[in-house]
Amino acid sequence: MTFVQIIDCKTSRVDDLNRLMDRWVEQTKGKRTATHSIVGKDRSDASHVVEIVEFPSYDVAMRNSQLPETDRIFREMVALCDEMPTFTDLDVVRDEQMYKAASRRFFELVSMPGELPPLDEVFAEGYHDHDPNNPTDTVGMDALRRESEMWRSAFDFTFTVEDQIADGDRVCTRWAWKGTQVGDFMGIQPTGMEVSMTGMVVHRFREDGKAVEGWWQYDLLGLMGQLGAVEA
Repeated sequence: MTFVQIIDCKTSRVDDLNRLMDRWVEQTKGKRTATHSIVGKDRSDASHVVEIVEFPSYDVAMRNSQLPETDRIFREMVALCDEMPTFTDLDVVRDEQMYKAASRRFFELVSMPGELPPLDEVFAEGYHDHDPNNPTDTVGMDALRRESEMWRSAFDFTFTVEDQIADGDRVCTRWAWKGTQVGDFMGIQPTGMEVSMTGMVVHRFREDGKAVEGWWQYDLLGLMGQLGAVEA
């Protein structure tokens, strides 16, 4: 689960504090595990500064806090503040940007040439996939890999993400697909034809940013027409 720490302080030495933060980043290069950091200044009180630091998990954040450089910077930070800074620890229970990035990552992974990369970076083990073009739903990581390999063995292809909309724990992605048929596909022998298709998928994510369910809609009939399997 993603973890966020909010550092709240009052200081009349904002520029010195910024330089201190820059020095911390430089000294912990290659060690610091924060994935994102934002520093903001209160519009109604220029001495009120808030830093928001994001980590992959609470455990990772605790390892970061134990770095000797972090301890030294903290003591210098306290000296720059007018009063003792406060720390608020938050477990992230909803992050729409993280969910959108995970959805985009799936399209990158499944399009990579060579051996199919691990999909557990994006999907939960019990992932449930709904595809109206399949007689049964795809459930579980092994089934998801088999479905992906079926497409990968039939086509050399790429995805382009056209649009994404996030709402709560769900992300809708509109995509375009282009491929060249290099293997058997639904009984159709390799044609070498270049084909294209459009579609959408809605992914539902759990708190750690992994997808647990997906619903697909895409123009399979149009693809079969391009391959000569059905009349236009």
